[in-house]
Amino acid sequence: MSIKSFAARAMASIIQRKTVRWSMRPIDTQNKVFHTLINAAKDTRFGVAHRLKEIQTYEEFKQAVPIRSYEAFKPYINRILAGEVNVLCKGKYLYLTKTSGTTSGIKYIPLNKGALTNQLIAARNALLQYIYETGNDHFLAGKMIFLQGSPKLSELKGIKTGRLSGIVAHHIPKYLQANRMPSWTINCMEDWEKKVDAIVEETSQEDMRLISGIPPWVKMYFEKLKDKSGKTVGELFPNLSLMVTGGVNYAPYQKVMQKLIGRQIDIIQTYPASEGFIAYQDSQQKEGLLLLLDQGIFYEFIPWEEFFSPNPSRINIEKVLLGIDYVLIVNTNSGLWGYKIGDTVRFVSKDPYRIIVTGRIKHFTSTFGEHVIAYEVETALEEALKKQTCTIVDFTVAPQVTPSSGLPHHEWYIEFENLPKDLEGFAQEIDQGLRRKNTYYNDLVSGNVLRHLIIKKVRNGGMKEYMKSIGKLGGQYKLPRLSNDREIADILENHLEPS
Repeated sequence: MSIKSFAARAMASIIQRKTVRWSMRPIDTQNKVFHTLINAAKDTRFGVAHRLKEIQTYEEFKQAVPIRSYEAFKPYINRILAGEVNVLCKGKYLYLTKTSGTTSGIKYIPLNKGALTNQLIAARNALLQYIYETGNDHFLAGKMIFLQGSPKLSELKGIKTGRLSGIVAHHIPKYLQANRMPSWTINCMEDWEKKVDAIVEETSQEDMRLISGIPPWVKMYFEKLKDKSGKTVGELFPNLSLMVTGGVNYAPYQKVMQKLIGRQIDIIQTYPASEGFIAYQDSQQKEGLLLLLDQGIFYEFIPWEEFFSPNPSRINIEKVLLGIDYVLIVNTNSGLWGYKIGDTVRFVSKDPYRIIVTGRIKHFTSTFGEHVIAYEVETALEEALKKQTCTIVDFTVAPQVTPSSGLPHHEWYIEFENLPKDLEGFAQEIDQGLRRKNTYYNDLVSGNVLRHLIIKKVRNGGMKEYMKSIGKLGGQYKLPRLSNDREIADILENHLEPS
């Protein structure tokens, strides 16, 4: 056993014991985080304005600190951008994480030393807990590839800004640097297609053992590897044993990934965000991602069906229920308070607390009152794929309110790797799955308000063409699973297979 392997296994045991301790005391753990955050921020501009010094209980906190979107936080962010200190947290920020917003344009999420440390610790612990459970540490001896945004950073008022993955690239531990790919020069390339081509050239002869990235862009890398070598990824990298993913649900990509690799490998799903590292998969055997209750974030939850009402319920971890979709609200050690990050989650376990990400607040379809969310369309598709030999590249769903004939319906724009033998039967399988998962949708179809869904075949490469056409082709961007309008669908009409 190598020194690196011995050290990793020893550290994995330590982390496992620590994780068991805090995860078995979830309420106490979150209460400790709550009071630590309040105490640290009580003398900041935000803390004084919201009387954090006077707050002792969660009920008092809810009265003092409202739920906010980024737009409502902008006055504080603008102060930080103007060079002020002690605005949302003590001192000056290390970084401003740059993200894209639909209503705000570019968003700058503050990132201080404590929050950055928590991001790095969570990423490390995800790997260590995998080692503890499986005993597989062989990936440490070979190359690891990270498909991520450019680490080039800009500066605003003395604060460095960039994509989260680019910022994190500056803080990879030294013991991983020698094994990490791509090279710095290639990682700094801005053109995504040229960057992936360069990564293929640089890595195709290496002993690759771990790959990390969001599924659609890992898939793109795998396809280019296969085109160049004529081999499956598993043949090209015989020691590849682990993939770390995040950003989107992996399940819809599982079939096509397995085909590209040529065999099964282990997957660690993660939930990192610019606002904080929320959760990671702590077990290959159990459903869901472990909610990180000890990593500088105090969580709140609003039932999704209440979110748009004037006075929705607002609860902490103590009162959540299994099987309910909640809008996730975070309070962080980098100074976000009552912050709506835009995601919805569902608890699948409370012993310990594990979640699945079910979608985005803005990504839903309810034109007809059906309240369909991403998790429902993804799982309906996943179940249908188990009964078919087809594989898909990507998909998105939109309402069709004014069809040329017949009843309104959902239109599924799907790019297939290979088609099902019976496309109409495949559509019916998906439709039946969605009806089982969503009673509103089922009632509308049963009542002849809607007809069952229709699949529209996007031509080979069409999804990539669409993302490129809107300037969002790259490792940081994902195609929305569903929309409540036809903005995406109308553009995809130009990328369909000929009738």
